[in-house]
Amino acid sequence: MLNRREFLRTSTLAACAATASAKTAAGLPAPRKPNIIIFLADDMGYSDIGCYGGEIDTPHLDRLAKNGVQFSSFYNSPRCCPSRASLLTGMYSHQAHMGMMVDDHGRYPFPAYDGDLNENCVTIAEALKPAGYATLHSGKWHLSSSQKTDGNPDRHNWPLQRGFDHGYSMITGAGSYYTPNCLTRDNEPINHFDKDFYFTDAIGDEAVKMMGNVSQDQPFFLYCAFNAPHWPLHAPEEVTAKYRERYLAGWDTMRERRHTKQLASGLLKAEWQMTPRDPRVPAWERASYKKWEAERMAVYAAQVEILDRNVGKVIAHLEATHQLENTLIFFMADNGGNYEEFNIQKMPAGSKRAIWVPDAAPDGGELQFGNDPNVMPGPANTIQSYGGPWGNVSNTPFRLYKHFAHEGGISTPFLAHWPDGFKAQGHITHQVGHEIDVMPTCLAAAGVTMPAKSKAGTAPAPLEGKNLMPVLRGGSIAERGMLFWEHEGNCAVRDGKWKLVAAFPDTWELYDMDADRTELHNLAETNPAQVHRMADAYRALAKRVGAQPWPMPQTPGGDRSGLPLPKYLEDDRQ
Repeated sequence: MLNRREFLRTSTLAACAATASAKTAAGLPAPRKPNIIIFLADDMGYSDIGCYGGEIDTPHLDRLAKNGVQFSSFYNSPRCCPSRASLLTGMYSHQAHMGMMVDDHGRYPFPAYDGDLNENCVTIAEALKPAGYATLHSGKWHLSSSQKTDGNPDRHNWPLQRGFDHGYSMITGAGSYYTPNCLTRDNEPINHFDKDFYFTDAIGDEAVKMMGNVSQDQPFFLYCAFNAPHWPLHAPEEVTAKYRERYLAGWDTMRERRHTKQLASGLLKAEWQMTPRDPRVPAWERASYKKWEAERMAVYAAQVEILDRNVGKVIAHLEATHQLENTLIFFMADNGGNYEEFNIQKMPAGSKRAIWVPDAAPDGGELQFGNDPNVMPGPANTIQSYGGPWGNVSNTPFRLYKHFAHEGGISTPFLAHWPDGFKAQGHITHQVGHEIDVMPTCLAAAGVTMPAKSKAGTAPAPLEGKNLMPVLRGGSIAERGMLFWEHEGNCAVRDGKWKLVAAFPDTWELYDMDADRTELHNLAETNPAQVHRMADAYRALAKRVGAQPWPMPQTPGGDRSGLPLPKYLEDDRQ
C-alpha cells in the first residue's frame, strides 16, 4: 500500500499524464518523449562503485544514485554475451539464442546456443526507432560472430543491422584498451589509433558526439556499453597511482570495509553475514606478491574510475543542452566480478584468444601475456587479469563469480534516474528486478508498443520482463513470477523468497533469500518438498526457453568448468 507521500506523487504523475493526453487530443504539441540511456559496465562486481560499498572514486554514478532510485536486489546473467542479449531483447538469453557465447556459433545443434542474436527477437533499438527515436550505440557489442568462414566481415547482426542508426562498436568481446580489435564505426573497421587513444575514453567521447548530432526535437536512445573494467588490466599510470597504496591493505580488509559501508547505507540486511573468503584464496598475510597483487587491483580501480568519468561526460552534455531532466538513465553491469586467471604463455596464431589479443604492443615490441607476479600490469604491452582474490572483493558480500548463478555471479548494481519521470531521490528499493525488465520499462517510458514484426518477419514473442515504472514511482510489481538462469550447467530459479541454485556439477542448494541472501545456510536437506517443487519448475522453464543439460555432447573440455588455482596462490595456501 502506498503511503501518503507516495500516493500524492503517483497522483501528480497520473495527472501530468492526463494533461499531456488532453493536450494531444486538443491538437497541442505533446510533451517530448524522454531520451533513454543505458550505461553498461563489463565484468564489474556488485560492490565496486561507491554507492554499493566501494572505495573507488565514482562521483558521477553516486550522483545518479543520490538523485534517483537504487536497487539492492537486481539481477543480470552469469556471462557477457547472454547478459547483453537479455538486456537488449527483454527475453531470456536462450530465447535470444545466446545461452552460450558467440565463440560457440555453429558448435551446437540447439537454437538456444547458436551464439548469434536471434532475428525473431526485437531489440530495444528496433522497437524505438519506428517511434521516432535516434538510436545510438557506443562500446562493446559481442552479440554476433564478427567474421564469416572465409575471413570476411559478417555484418548481418551488427548494431546497424539490429536497429541502431549509428554505432562506434567493438564487435568482439574484449581487446586491448590501446589498440582494440574488431572496432568499427557504423559498418566500417577502424584500424588506426592515435598514441593517446584509450578505449573507455573513446566510448564516452563518441557517445557525446553522436548525441550532439541528434536534433533536440528528436528523442534518442543511447546504448553505451563500456569495455571497462573487463580484462586486460590497462590504465594510465596517473590514474593507477592514486590507488596503489590503498590496496596494500589487502583483500581481507577491503572486503570488511565494503561490507561495513553496505550495512551502514541500508543496502543490505545486517543478518546477511558476509561470506568467508574464497577457500582458494590465501589470507592476505600469506600472500607472497603483495605489491603485484595491490597493483592488479589498483589498475582495475583506475579502469572503473575512468568509466565513471565518461558517464560524467554524457551527463555534462545533457546538462549543457538542458536535456538531463527528461532523460531516463539506467546503469548496470553485465555479470558479477571475474575470477579468470591467465597462464603465462605465448599466444599461438589461430587460438581462441588471438581474435582479441594484439599481435604486438603498440610500439611494436613483444606483448607479455599472463599473470606474472614479476611483471606489473597496466601498460599496453601487458595482458593480465585481477583474478579470484580481487574478484572475491568485487562481489562483496556474495559467493562465487561471473559464470555462476550464485549471487556473486548474477547480482549487479542498478541505478535509475529520470527527474521528469519520477521524483525519488536517493531511494533504495529492495524489490527484485532483472535485466529482462529493462526493455519493457524503456517501452513504457517512451509510450511505445512492440513492433508487429521482428527482423525475421515473424511476430515477436511476448517479453519475459516486467515494467519497472511502478517501482521507480514508489509503487510495486504485484506479481514478479519466477526468474531463471542457466549457463554452462550453472543454474538457478528464484520464486519469491526462495532460490534454488547449483554450480556444475554439484547438486541443488536451497536458500531463503529474505533471511540469507549470502547463501550460507543450505536448506535443501530440511526442505525436500520445496526442492522438488522448484526443480520441477526449473525443468519446465528450461524446456520452454530451450536450455539443455550440461555438458552437451559437443562441449569441449578444458576450461569450461571449475575455478583455476594458479601456482602463485597455491603456494601461499600451503
